[in-house]
Amino acid sequence: MELREAGRVDSARQPDAKSAGTPAAGGAIEALPRLHILTYNVHKGYCAGNRRFMLQSMRERIAETGADVVFLQEIHGFAEKSARKRRRASYPDQPHFEYLADQAWPHYAYGRNAIYRKGDHGNAILSMYPFTRWENIDVALFPRSSRSILHGVIDVPRYQKPVHVLCVHLGLLERERRAQIRTLVERIEEHVPRDEPMIIAGDFNDWRMQAERHLRSDLGLTELFVHMTGRHARTFPVWAPVFPVDRVYYRGLRPVSCACLGEGSWRELSDHAALLGEFELIGS
Repeated sequence: MELREAGRVDSARQPDAKSAGTPAAGGAIEALPRLHILTYNVHKGYCAGNRRFMLQSMRERIAETGADVVFLQEIHGFAEKSARKRRRASYPDQPHFEYLADQAWPHYAYGRNAIYRKGDHGNAILSMYPFTRWENIDVALFPRSSRSILHGVIDVPRYQKPVHVLCVHLGLLERERRAQIRTLVERIEEHVPRDEPMIIAGDFNDWRMQAERHLRSDLGLTELFVHMTGRHARTFPVWAPVFPVDRVYYRGLRPVSCACLGEGSWRELSDHAALLGEFELIGS
C-alpha cells in the first residue's frame, strides 16, 4: 500500500477506554478503547433537494455522536466559491473534510473520486487515531460515474494490531457495482491479513443485496445491523427511508451497538441517514 501523509489538526479531545485490554507494566490490565464509528453520505453538504447548505449543522451533529472514526462520502475537497456561495457565512474556504474535522478529529485522509472545473469531491475518513498509511483506489468504470475506495490503516494506542478502515462509495448501476465489488474483494485479500481487524463502511448503492454474498462468503465479513437487529438499516431517502444502501461491515471485532440516525434534526440534513456503530477491540 502506498504510504501517504494524513492531515492533522490540534485536538484536546481524548478517546474513552471501556473494554477489556492488555497487560501493562507490573501485570495490571490496561483497558483498550472501544471504537465508535459513523458513516454518512453528506450529499456535498446540502439537504435533500439542494435547497439549503447544511454543512455547519452536519459538523455539529457528527461531533455530538462522539465517533472515533468517521467515514464520509460525497464530501468536497476543493470547491470554488461562486458569488452566491460567498454570501453564505457557513460556506467554508477550506476543504470541507477539514472543516468537518475541525478540533474533534486530529487525523484525516481524503480521496478524490470526482474532479470537475469548479472543484472535486470524494471519500474521507476522520480519525481520533493516527494513520500509518492510506491509499485511494479508483474503481470508476465510466467517466461520469467516478467512484473510489479509500483504504486507511490506523494505530490505536495500546492495541497490538493495525486496524483497517475502508470508506466505500459504489456506483448506481449493477454492472459497475459488480466490478467494484470484485476490486474491493481483491484489495482486501491482497492487503488485509486475516488476523487484522477491519471495518468497511459507506454507501454501497446495493438495494438489491448483491454485494452481501461476496462480502460474507469471500471475505468472512458481517454486516453490523444485520447481526444486531436482523436486517439492514434503511437509510435512503432520509424523509421516507426504503433503501438499505448504507452499510457497516466488519471482521475481527466484537460488535456492541448500532443506531440509524435519520430522525429529528438529522432528517433536515443530507438525503441519507447516518449509521453509528460501536465495537470492542479483541485482545491479541
